[in-house]
Amino acid sequence: MAELTVTALRVVHAVVGTGSFTATADLLGYTQSAVSRQVAAAEAAAGAPLFVRGARGVVPTPAGALVARRAATVLAELDAVGKDLAGLADRLAGRVVVGAFPTATWVLAPRAVAVVRRQHPGLTVDLQEASTPAQLRQLRAGRIDVAVIGVGADLPAYDLDGLRRDHLVDGRSLVAVPTGHRFADRGRVSVTELAEEEWIVGSGLRGEPQFGAWPTLLEPRVAYTAREWHARLGLVAAGLGITTLPEIAAPAIPADVVTVQVDDPAWLGRAAVAVTRPERPAGVEAVVAVLREVARELR
Repeated sequence: MAELTVTALRVVHAVVGTGSFTATADLLGYTQSAVSRQVAAAEAAAGAPLFVRGARGVVPTPAGALVARRAATVLAELDAVGKDLAGLADRLAGRVVVGAFPTATWVLAPRAVAVVRRQHPGLTVDLQEASTPAQLRQLRAGRIDVAVIGVGADLPAYDLDGLRRDHLVDGRSLVAVPTGHRFADRGRVSVTELAEEEWIVGSGLRGEPQFGAWPTLLEPRVAYTAREWHARLGLVAAGLGITTLPEIAAPAIPADVVTVQVDDPAWLGRAAVAVTRPERPAGVEAVVAVLREVARELR
């Protein structure tokens, strides 16, 4: 059997995916005649036709489907070689400990850790969940390197003197309701419509910020109090009340809960901020940069 080249494998794989020589040429930046030549070379190497022209485009033969399936594995491994070589050239190494408030550990922080692992394979990132006050104590004591904290008009004025801050995202607060709730299909409600709702609110240690009922309601009706978010959302899913949820956590809510925006000019929401000690080693700087990048994507 003659040798199948990487280029031929890439072309065959693309033709199977697009169903067209023309679309493959556009995808790979080749001329259509170049695509045809590569397919012909692949057929010569395979000793069998790889494609037939059908009424709706180019259709792979059984041999073509087999070659394309194997090509997918080969091409993935070759792409991985490039990433691994780039990782060898990356000089970042060591360990960075990131703290994050609970709902930031649902989506924002884990996605950032995954990106850091891909971009800087020599860098180890540990992730810890803690309230904002606890994180700031740990940061000043040197037990964590990056604190992802929440700030807002309804939160204490935390002492950030001498620390470096990077704004990550301004997050609206949303209301989480069960799928059968009267708000579920609305997408947006007025704050006045929340007055008669029953609320699931958070509880915790003294001084720890919590998400309670909607912050501008004067006398909310609290139905249940729970410390952990999974318990709060479980109560919501069961139809026992609704809860306030930060926008950055919305992608991770369970399937039987939906989020609704609230029109409330009196509420400005909260923001997520990355805080570090004044001197940032290269690894810490890289982690903060990725947190900013992921936060932009979430918005």
